[in-house]
Amino acid sequence: MSAQILRQLLRLLFTTHYSNRRIAKLVGVAPNTVRRYRKKLGRITFTLERVNEYSDSQLVRLFSEPKQADSSKRLPDWHHVHQLMQTKHQTLIQLWEEYRSLNPDDAYSYSQFTHYYRDFVDSIDVTMRQYYLPGEVTFVDFSGKRIPWYDSVACKQHYAEIFVGVTGYAQYVFAIAVRSQKLEDWLSAHQAMFDYYGGVTQLVVPDNLKSAVTKPGKTPVINASYQEMAEHYDFVIEPARVRRPQDKSLAEIGVLLVTRWIIVVLSRRQFFSIDEINRALRALLEQLNQRPFKRFEGDRLQRFQDQEHQTLKPLPQQPFEIGRWIHQQKVNRDYHIYVHGHAYSVPYELTSQAVDIKVTNNKVEVYFQHKLVAMHVRSFVQGGATTEPQHRPKSHRVYAEQSKAHFIQWAERIGQSALALVMAQFDNLPDYSMQGCKACTNLQTLAKQYGAIRFENACHCACDIKSRTVSSVRSILQCHLDEVPEDVPTQQSLPLHHNVRGAEYYVNGGQ
Repeated sequence: MSAQILRQLLRLLFTTHYSNRRIAKLVGVAPNTVRRYRKKLGRITFTLERVNEYSDSQLVRLFSEPKQADSSKRLPDWHHVHQLMQTKHQTLIQLWEEYRSLNPDDAYSYSQFTHYYRDFVDSIDVTMRQYYLPGEVTFVDFSGKRIPWYDSVACKQHYAEIFVGVTGYAQYVFAIAVRSQKLEDWLSAHQAMFDYYGGVTQLVVPDNLKSAVTKPGKTPVINASYQEMAEHYDFVIEPARVRRPQDKSLAEIGVLLVTRWIIVVLSRRQFFSIDEINRALRALLEQLNQRPFKRFEGDRLQRFQDQEHQTLKPLPQQPFEIGRWIHQQKVNRDYHIYVHGHAYSVPYELTSQAVDIKVTNNKVEVYFQHKLVAMHVRSFVQGGATTEPQHRPKSHRVYAEQSKAHFIQWAERIGQSALALVMAQFDNLPDYSMQGCKACTNLQTLAKQYGAIRFENACHCACDIKSRTVSSVRSILQCHLDEVPEDVPTQQSLPLHHNVRGAEYYVNGGQ
C-alpha cells in the first residue's frame, strides 16, 4: 500500500464513522485490509496528529504487514443467486452455505461472498430513491449552458461557466460564475460554496471532470489539489461513477433548476465582467431557494436553516491556499527544480531525489516525503533562477558570496597596500564582475601561500612601481623582492662631463 493511500485510510478511520466496506471503496483497498488497520489502531497509541509527523517511508514501515498470496476461488452464478434472493424469506447466508457445500476448499468466505454479491447488485441498472441525513452530502457539477459576457478592453466575447452545488437533505442550491472549468476555478468555487453554506458537509460528490478526478474508474484517482482541499475542510470526496447520472441525481436537478430560473434569464442580458454576472446571479439564486416546494411545505432556504445548517462541520480558521501539485520531479545536479520555466533551489542533500511541488499564485513549496523542505516566492521570469544561500554546499556558498565588498573586507584585515590591489582589480568593472573576483581569488591564494606580511609588502612594492596586477605581486614574491632591506645602497646619478651627451643632442639630430 502506498503512503498516500495509507494516509487517506487513516484519516477516514479517525474522522468518520463509516463502515469498513465504505472506507474500502473510497480508498480502493479490500475491506479486510481496512478491518486489519482498524484493529491495529486499537492496539497501539496513535493519533491523527501523528500521521503528519511521519515521513512516507516511516509511516509505511510502522503499519506494514506481510502480503498474503492470492488464491483462486470458484465464482458463483450471481444471476442465479440474485434471482433466488427475490424470493420472500430467502437469506444470503443460506445460499452461501449451499454454494460452499459443493467444495469448501475453493469457496469464498461469507464476507467475500456478500461483498461480491453487493458489487453485482450495484452493477444492475435499477433506480432507487436515496435519502440523505442533514449535513451528510453535497453534490457539485458544472452546468452545460454558459452565460456570455463581453470584454470591452480586448473587444472579445467570452463565456462564463456556472458551478452548481446542492445539499443532499435540504436541496439548498448554490451557484457561481467562474471563468473556466480549470482547477483553480473549480477549487475557488468550492470555497465560495462553503462560505455561502456557512459550513461543510461530510461528503462531496463531484463528476469525473479532470479538475476533480485525475483517473476515473472503479477506483478513481482524486486530483492532488482537490484532495488537499478535502483534508483542509475535512470532507470526503466520493466521485460519481462514469456514465452513472443516478449517482448524482440531485446535482442534475440542481443544474436543471439553475438553468431554468437563472441561466436562461441572464442569457438575455448583456454583461461586461464575471463580477457583474455574479451580482445578478446572486439575486436570482435567493429567489430560487425561496420558491415553495411542490410536494411538501416550506422552501429550500427554510429547510436548510431549520434542519441542516446546524449539522454542518465548521469552516476552518485558516483559509485554504489554492495551488497546483507537480509530483515526483527529480532534483537536478545543481540542486534546482524547474517550475514553469523558472528554477528554484532545494537543499543540496536532495540531489537526484524525487520531490513534490505545490505552485500557488504567490509562492512555490517543495515537499520531500510529505515534509516541507523549501519555500520560495514565485517568480514569473522565464529562464531565471531563485536560489536560497542555505541550500548550497559550503564551498558553493563561499564562491557565491564573492564580490567587491567581500574582497575589500578581507583586504582591510591585511593592510592598505592589499586594499589598493583589490580596488585596482575592479577598476571600471561592476562589483560582481567575474574577472575582478577571479583576480582577487588569486590574490587570496598568494596571501595564503606566502603569508600576510610578505603579501602586504609585495603589494606595497607593486604600488610603488605602479603595476598593481596579480602577475606583478606573484613575481615580486617569487623573486623575494619584497624582502630587500631598506638600507641597500642605490646607484647615484652620474657626474656631469663634457663627453656625456645629453637628451638635447639626440633631439637636435646630433648637432
